[in-house]
Amino acid sequence: MPPGISTLAADAPELSAANTGFMLICSALVMLMTPALAFFYGGMVRVKSTLNMLMMSFISLGIVTILWVLYGFSLAFGTDSGSIIGWSADYVGLSGIGVTELWDGYTIPVYVFAVFQLMFAIITPALISGALADRVKFTAWALFIALWVTVVYFPVAHWVWGAGGWLFEMGVIDFAGGTAVHINAGAAALGVILVIGKRVGFKKDPMRPHSLPLVMLGAGLLWFGWFGFNAGSWLGNDDGVGAVMFVNTQVATAAAMLAWLIYEKIRHGAFTTLGAASGAVAGLVAITPAGGSVSPLGAIAVGAIAGLVCAMAVGLKFRFGYDDSLDVVGVHLVGGVIGSLLVGFFATGGVQSDAKGLFYGGGLDQLGKQAVGVFAVLAYSLVVSAVLALVLDKTIGMRVDEDDEVAGIDQVEHAETAYDFSGAGGGTGSRKAAPVPADAVAAAAENKKVDA
Repeated sequence: MPPGISTLAADAPELSAANTGFMLICSALVMLMTPALAFFYGGMVRVKSTLNMLMMSFISLGIVTILWVLYGFSLAFGTDSGSIIGWSADYVGLSGIGVTELWDGYTIPVYVFAVFQLMFAIITPALISGALADRVKFTAWALFIALWVTVVYFPVAHWVWGAGGWLFEMGVIDFAGGTAVHINAGAAALGVILVIGKRVGFKKDPMRPHSLPLVMLGAGLLWFGWFGFNAGSWLGNDDGVGAVMFVNTQVATAAAMLAWLIYEKIRHGAFTTLGAASGAVAGLVAITPAGGSVSPLGAIAVGAIAGLVCAMAVGLKFRFGYDDSLDVVGVHLVGGVIGSLLVGFFATGGVQSDAKGLFYGGGLDQLGKQAVGVFAVLAYSLVVSAVLALVLDKTIGMRVDEDDEVAGIDQVEHAETAYDFSGAGGGTGSRKAAPVPADAVAAAAENKKVDA
């Protein structure tokens, strides 16, 4: 994603109504991805945890929005300080920004850039929630989101996309969030689950998705919203780069879905709907950092590799014993690592930048930069997230009681259930059936005799 770039007054851009409108639409598409993620995750859990899973995503819309306005935008995209963090007083509360003031070097207002980036900040902690299904107190989760975006997401966004951020200055390519979003969230998920432990009954009780149609709906909406997520990250399409990213997003997602399904058929003997949805998301994750650097053929390779490797990676939780409930580590962390590193192999040098990967004569230089970005974000997010979870667990407690977890976290945390079947099938609820009059019984017996 392009950071702010200073320009000479003579070359200062003018506001583009087309780019501004395009970016507002993209912002709305990215906002839609958080409810889509809620549906995707909500269908994958058991009935008793459905509402909690939905709420763990939805609450991010509230918390992160307020923090972003108060100080998050300033920390992520303000004036650089030591290549680690940003800060601009004018961005605090978004109060010092002119209505027509343009984002540095681009043809869109600062407000438009700020709201587009806000949607990225919202969905990133929501991604973490899928690893924690069934067992986390809602209050603790809400507090974790507030702390995590402040000390992890905002600084990492500055490293990767902020003018002066150390990974950006190094030349690490992350078009739309392979490191800042997916590796960041996946590593955080791993750090938290290592602290809070496994669900009751992990590897013993069946924990199948309760609604695969809901999963497919969520995956489809994610795929749809991801075009805004990826294509919008060029902040306009005057030079066609956003169009290339749009195409590559579709191509890689299709390839990943097919690769996952083929692996699944060979390994398990069936093409499953859950596999199709998960494969598509793996492709979307992997192409996010790479799509502005590769050709459509390269996008096929990125997607196919991600689909295959992520399909294999989701089983690692059973081998190593960490309870990643909905495969956030296997899809988002692994997919983000794959997509980010494959830039070092498949970058053509002819789209987003002139940086070339190994397969296009660029040697190992770009691959080395990508590796630094991948492992710096992974290590930082893993460690800090685990520390945050440990502090919360030792103070207010991160987990619900075991009995409450078994009974169902929806009822305990939200006093609701996802589905009400009490009136289904002609009234099989709690009310007793009315007694049948004796003469009606006698008449029925007489009718049977006549029929005989």
